Amino acid sequence: MMQTLQLGALFGLWYLFNIYFNIYNKQVLKVFPFPVTITTAQFAIGTVLVMFMWTFNLYKRPKISSSQLVAILPLAIVHTLGNLFTNMSLGKVAVSFTHTIKAMEPFFSVVLSAMFLGEFPTIWVVLSLLPIVGGVGLASLTEASFNWAGFWSAMASNVTNQSRNVLSKKFMVKKEESLDNITLFSIITIMSLFLLIPAALFMEGVKFTPSYLQSAGLNLKEVYVRALLAGLCFHAYQQVSYMILQRVSPVTHSVGNCVKRVVVIVTSVLFFRSPVSPINSLGTGVALAGVFLYSRVKRIKPKKA
Repeated sequence: MMQTLQLGALFGLWYLFNIYFNIYNKQVLKVFPFPVTITTAQFAIGTVLVMFMWTFNLYKRPKISSSQLVAILPLAIVHTLGNLFTNMSLGKVAVSFTHTIKAMEPFFSVVLSAMFLGEFPTIWVVLSLLPIVGGVGLASLTEASFNWAGFWSAMASNVTNQSRNVLSKKFMVKKEESLDNITLFSIITIMSLFLLIPAALFMEGVKFTPSYLQSAGLNLKEVYVRALLAGLCFHAYQQVSYMILQRVSPVTHSVGNCVKRVVVIVTSVLFFRSPVSPINSLGTGVALAGVFLYSRVKRIKPKKA
């Protein structure tokens, strides 16, 4: 009973942190349209939290070998790009639309697994992908905030996030070198920060200083506080997600992620009062129903084998 309550609490925190991340993040990106700088700041906040956790023995500090760092680097690169592309999309289109596009993650997971791992889907998996693709297409055609930059950024986020999952299977295969999910996430967070710092300076320059924000006519305290809260929620929801993944199967986690996306879409529409047409709602609903169907098909597949 206690384990069930703890798991339920973790799912609740996962959803809650994700909702507040998307709200605060969108508010900051609306007035400060520099996604590389924002993503770097979020990884910086995460790195500070990881170092705090290790310093005060809240979680055991790992001993990392050079071979492990080499294996983790590709994961860190695609993790960095996935979060960067998500922020680029959130800065261009409505939060609800970004998450509707990101509902296509299962499609890219199947395609990339077939290309690089030789894992070909069953006919039932393929059929479950059809409503996802159709629903996203329908929602895109009727989306009020649609623009190509936001659309392709969300698509790129799908590709990079699912590439991370494929790479984790391909590179982290040696049992003696395996790391638990939370430690792996902590190391990736630190590596992502160091990967993004030079990119942020080169692409956007130093834009997050008080003098720049004041010269742009922005409320200094408001931007900093919301950026900090977004960064804390960003690290917290991903940390909790990995904690859940240690307790449940990947398929159960996938179903939870589907429900989380529904919650985020609905709350963002209500909070930002995003205009949503009936056809747009139908497309989003069909896509999310496809994601749920895909999760169910993946669950029953082992029983058929």
